[in-house]
Amino acid sequence: MTAVSMTVKSYQNQAQMLFKNYLLADSFIPYTSILGGILACKVAYDLTQLISSFYIKTYPGLTKIQRVEWNNRGISTIHAIFVSALSLYFVFWSDLFSDRQLANLVVFRSSALSTFGLGVSVGYFLSDLGMILWLYPSLGGIEYVIHHSFSGIAVAYSMFTGEAQLYTYMILISEVTTPEINMRWYLHTAGMKRSGAYLINGVVIFFVWLVS
Repeated sequence: MTAVSMTVKSYQNQAQMLFKNYLLADSFIPYTSILGGILACKVAYDLTQLISSFYIKTYPGLTKIQRVEWNNRGISTIHAIFVSALSLYFVFWSDLFSDRQLANLVVFRSSALSTFGLGVSVGYFLSDLGMILWLYPSLGGIEYVIHHSFSGIAVAYSMFTGEAQLYTYMILISEVTTPEINMRWYLHTAGMKRSGAYLINGVVIFFVWLVS
């Protein structure tokens, strides 16, 4: 029993060393974060599909492409919540880009966490762009392809070079409007366009756009 325990402990230590020295090493963070973002999109898609099947009465009656877009918007909603929260943290509360940090110019500052967050966004843009192209033009026309392509390239550049990450996060704050826009689509697709929730959501979109 002791020999087995020692063997298991040895494998655990090796796994921890691999995770720490390779997957979380600074040079690997861009790649592991992109992969993590892609995997997170897959999980978000499946969870949206599962939860909607059980709790949204109108979901089973949607067309196939409507269900795909429904699930796809679940991905964008979760990404928007994640990246807007991280953006607000870095822009307003983190010391990384604070004026008190005089080590170097703010345009060249970055950290493992800031790079990781941008990598997750790159993974999202790649996943969403892949779905748009695969089902083109059902999930969006050429404007969506251009938007996702340029957004992904800009975020990837900032992630790989470590430059202008503050300004990238300032732009990504605008993702705070995505959940409300998706909710508007959900309510419309579910036949609730004349509901009070639809009206309230429209008011929220207006004020969130003003703030962001």
